[in-house]
Amino acid sequence: MDERPETELISIPATPRVSTPEIQTPSGQRSPRPAGQKSSTAWTPTSFISPRFLSPIGTPMKKVLINMKGYLEEVGHLTKLNPQDAWLPITESRNGNAHYAAFHNLNAGVGFQALVLPVAFAFLGWSWGILSLTIAYCWQLYTLWILVQLHEAVPGKRYNRYVELAQAAFGENRRSPTHLTLVCLFKLSINSMIEEEEEEVNMHDHRERLGVWLALFPTVYLSAGTATALILIGGETMKLFFQIVCGPLCSSNPLTTVEWYLVFTSLCIVLSQLPNLNSIAGLSLVGAITAITYSTMVWVLSVSQQRPPTISYEPLSLPSSSAALFSVMNALGIVAFAFRGHNLVLEIQATMPSTFKNPAHVPMWRGAKVAYFFIAMCLFPVAIGGFWAYGNLMPSGGILNALYAFHSHSIPRGLLALTFLLVVFNCLSSFQIYSMPAFDSFEAGYTSRTNRPCSIWVRSGFRVFYGFVSFFIGVALPFLSSLAGLLGGLTLPVTFAYPCFMWVLIKRPPKYSFNWYFNWILGWLGVAFSLAFSIGGIWSIVNNGLKLKFFKPN
Repeated sequence: MDERPETELISIPATPRVSTPEIQTPSGQRSPRPAGQKSSTAWTPTSFISPRFLSPIGTPMKKVLINMKGYLEEVGHLTKLNPQDAWLPITESRNGNAHYAAFHNLNAGVGFQALVLPVAFAFLGWSWGILSLTIAYCWQLYTLWILVQLHEAVPGKRYNRYVELAQAAFGENRRSPTHLTLVCLFKLSINSMIEEEEEEVNMHDHRERLGVWLALFPTVYLSAGTATALILIGGETMKLFFQIVCGPLCSSNPLTTVEWYLVFTSLCIVLSQLPNLNSIAGLSLVGAITAITYSTMVWVLSVSQQRPPTISYEPLSLPSSSAALFSVMNALGIVAFAFRGHNLVLEIQATMPSTFKNPAHVPMWRGAKVAYFFIAMCLFPVAIGGFWAYGNLMPSGGILNALYAFHSHSIPRGLLALTFLLVVFNCLSSFQIYSMPAFDSFEAGYTSRTNRPCSIWVRSGFRVFYGFVSFFIGVALPFLSSLAGLLGGLTLPVTFAYPCFMWVLIKRPPKYSFNWYFNWILGWLGVAFSLAFSIGGIWSIVNNGLKLKFFKPN
């Protein structure tokens, strides 16, 4: 970087102090002025920091500018924006509103994970199943409110991504100014102060890394891993849709499962060319409508049909108490996995304009409340209705597989095909919003190195690359979608634990108050449940004998 030339300094000879008459200035102050001195010969500075600007005549203008700045700070909030954010897909457009927030949250909150809720009820039974689902729903609604409030918890700063908020909460040095002052006062030498400063810097760096790594794996899985699972489920559902529509007429040379994965991935890549998060609001609306529709159709069709004769509502019996305990833990992990989307809350809120009078959390919370009302209307009927229709005969694939296995011949083929088609549309829409953080990370790395925005070709290249990498992972690990219990336990802290810790560390409620105790207890309960559900998921995999067929989709 070229160094700027030093500003030339102009020296002004001092005015001799002589006895001169004083005149009254417009501001009411008295200013000495040499008699007979002409103003035309005096040097007039042009800088705003010059003595003329600071003179009594310049004082009213200065006051006006100060008042204007204060007004802008109050009304415009003067949030310090990173210039790079204007180039990235999450923060490129900031014209979102409550409707967009409702579409995005509903599209992200309802999906294939809701279809496996009756599987959890088969292990928990009626009472514990409904109770656990209700507690999980209320708990995640509270943590959602926390994330919405923490988006602009620090004046002048917007946390546009979940990892940024985690880094701010777990990564910054949290020592109080009073503590640091006392430390400095009790230092006996300059050397000890320098050593303490180096220690503080090292501690700051370590905690920054801690904040990033605590949130990195769960959020990466919840974005990239969910996208891969959507390819698996979307491809398999397209295959079933094709079999239902064509029947025996098109069975001469059908596509293989891998080819259906490829077809679904190609459709996802085409739709992913939309530039930013606000531009996919229409797709999120389609995803929200299809999610509500197929969730309703699935449980209505299941309840309207005759139940299997050997149905039972007793929890599945297992040979030992330890096996029963691990099965319950795995079932609770499936319930936790049903509530996803918290890793996208800050990203959705980042698309909204925010001022002091109209902060972004107001429309965001309004849209989130509407979205989670409809999410409850989807999750609870699917879980309760599915368990009522199939009981503990529910297959591990969920209610959609049960519907096809038990009633594929009794339900009109058109209704069954429409249900599967809606699932495909929802998977296509959900792929876009869950992939947006990955697209944002790719472009952030590019823009930080080149210091310029991504061109259309570079952006398209990133998204094509991401789509085919997800396809490759899906083909290599086709059993990924069957690990709902384990993955629910591993990603549970993002939804249930981390927001509570973030609230305590950033908002700093009074120590030992109800708010302080409540959030610490919820946070540690979330961590304990995460470990327990993960162990239960691993036990379920071992007990059921999951066949790790790499590169061999069904």
